[in-house]
Amino acid sequence: MRMNQFGEQTLAQIEEALLGGATARRGDIVIARGQGCWLWDTAGNRYLDLGSAQGVAMLGHCHPALSAALAEQAQRLISCPNFLYNDTRAHFAAALAEVLPPHLQHMFLANSGAEAMDGALKFARLVTGRPKFVAFTRGFHGRTVGALSVTHDPKYREPFNPLLEASHVPYNNIPRLDAALDDQTAAVVLEVVQGEGGVNLGKVEFLQAAQTLCRERGALLIVDEIQTGFGRTGKWFACEHADLHPDLICMAKGIGGGFPIGAVAYSEQVQAALFPGAHGSTFGGNPLACAAGLAALQVYHEEGLIERSARMGEGLRQRLAEALAGRTVVREIRGLGLMVAIELREKVGPHLKTLMEEHGVIALPAGPNVLRLLPPLVISEEEIEIGVRAIASTLPG
Repeated sequence: MRMNQFGEQTLAQIEEALLGGATARRGDIVIARGQGCWLWDTAGNRYLDLGSAQGVAMLGHCHPALSAALAEQAQRLISCPNFLYNDTRAHFAAALAEVLPPHLQHMFLANSGAEAMDGALKFARLVTGRPKFVAFTRGFHGRTVGALSVTHDPKYREPFNPLLEASHVPYNNIPRLDAALDDQTAAVVLEVVQGEGGVNLGKVEFLQAAQTLCRERGALLIVDEIQTGFGRTGKWFACEHADLHPDLICMAKGIGGGFPIGAVAYSEQVQAALFPGAHGSTFGGNPLACAAGLAALQVYHEEGLIERSARMGEGLRQRLAEALAGRTVVREIRGLGLMVAIELREKVGPHLKTLMEEHGVIALPAGPNVLRLLPPLVISEEEIEIGVRAIASTLPG
């Protein structure tokens, strides 16, 4: 390796020089390995990961079943194009179909959540013949051109306009959605719990109204389960909390237990409109990713992680409420399952830095003033207690 050109620069400085610019960074630690809910840097310091590597490491880091499945598959076959059938891909698709809603038994395998969303948007336009989308304020769906079109935050969108035609209406506001949804709307795109936007919970009546309005006006309903799927909210999919029956569901993050994989599942109506070549991906559904997905699904079942998320999440919110009672800086504690927000009355950035550097705990922001917790579903009560104590020590009274 040619490292001499960087002289005395640290690893963090080298990465910033070569890979910095488009990606935000926090701190200068260099993570070298992980196990369960813990990470270690190159200096040997240990960190409790309450962010699951952006909500991805649902099984914790380096789960033995996942690591073994990847190692075994890597010895057999890593790449296989989609124009050829593959045994691992078929097994994974069958296992995924078992946990999906019964009316969504067709799927396209992608590499990421944004790619899954792009596929869903394409399919919705193909089915309906309509050009427009309706999405919501504080919604986040990815940074590709398609996914960015239905993402709300202007700081992400405006530098790249013009995008796909999309309007953004206030979340949980039925009259505004009613007014925006017209005969040119291909689909309504929503998160049952808005993750990046602040862990904002959709009201059941609003979510049901969105579904009803779509049915009445011929638009499709796309539910973004990229962050909320696979037990994050205490159910396989967050749409189950509101008895939603979307036309398409976008998935990623937890689907591979930490390995990159995405998918969009869709109804028979969508399947009927597709044709060979309507969509494609060179790496989507590769055997290595499918082996990870199959192993992850087995772990979810065998370790009861979906039900565990609901139970541990309730305990986490209760302990936070007890430890932070009376703190004027705390506006609200909310969430579903192991998707938890602590909304503050001040900027969250400095607290995240203190939490990591002084207490060895990694958490996430969600907007300017929300501390977001997305711990691995395997987190123990003892680890939750460590995290709660660190947060209580970080936030002022």
